[in-house]
Amino acid sequence: MATNRSPVNLDDVYKAQVTISRFLPKTPLVHSHGLSQRLGCDSYVKLENTLPTGAFKVRGGINLIASLTETERLSGVIAASTGNHAQSVAYAAKLFGAKAVIGMPKGANPVKVRATRGFGATVELHGKDYDEAREWVEAEAQLRGYRYIHSANEPLLIAGVGTLYLEIMQEQPRVDVLIVPIGGGSGAAAACIVAKALNPNVKVIGVQAEKAPAVYESWKKGKLTQTKSADTFAEGLATRFAFEMTFNILCNMIDNIVLVSELEIKQAIVALLETTHQLAEGAGAASTAAAFKLRKELRNKKVALALTGGNLTLKMLKEILDEMST
Repeated sequence: MATNRSPVNLDDVYKAQVTISRFLPKTPLVHSHGLSQRLGCDSYVKLENTLPTGAFKVRGGINLIASLTETERLSGVIAASTGNHAQSVAYAAKLFGAKAVIGMPKGANPVKVRATRGFGATVELHGKDYDEAREWVEAEAQLRGYRYIHSANEPLLIAGVGTLYLEIMQEQPRVDVLIVPIGGGSGAAAACIVAKALNPNVKVIGVQAEKAPAVYESWKKGKLTQTKSADTFAEGLATRFAFEMTFNILCNMIDNIVLVSELEIKQAIVALLETTHQLAEGAGAASTAAAFKLRKELRNKKVALALTGGNLTLKMLKEILDEMST
């Protein structure tokens, strides 16, 4: 069951903003007239795809690795990821001179694998999915003495990604609804912490893929749950587990969690291309997919959509465009 005490608060996010601002620019929050017309609400899109790694996770990586001791950095850090957390840790490790080892599943997005290696990390491919890669990483951390950076159960990581939502609230303090994707839950948990502290009336809605609903099912049941598979093409949403730290925050603070289909995510990718001229990966388009699903509920409201990443392969983009044009 969820606990009432959050390991992260708004002050932690403000501190993270000071740290991160030395290394990353604020990302644009753009009003889209075309998307607003389609959705029937005042739509703002937060363009995290413009960050150096093409995704929001780098905020957390920088905040966490900036806090490590010189000994921890030299000993090395290790993480498991389908891609964006991998790039985050690799980028931050390069920034601060730390050794980084990343475990990624076999068949991981090749764009993200190349980028992670390009930032200087050692990438090891293990298992069929994120959770099997994570099991290898956890064992390797124990064996080698690396600092394990979990993709969700890390207060400094949550505070770091919370700066995304702090920027939204600072720029549009009267926003009515935040819609955020949920994989491991760090971003959604951070959105709740920031939004509810600054304006308790803001609704925070999380989104999962129908084919990877572990957090949704856990939230519905009120206890941690795992699923047998996580077969969504949106790798940023593809986990079979809900994680304790972020789950507790979501249970206490999130207003709703919705599921979207693979087709709805693909349609949202195309809609974002057409209306904002921005490329979103599957997880990055999930917020927009949910907004289309919730159009009646969102009508005439001011809505912020987190485009959390744009690391979509050209092959996948072509397949989506071909499918949508038939």
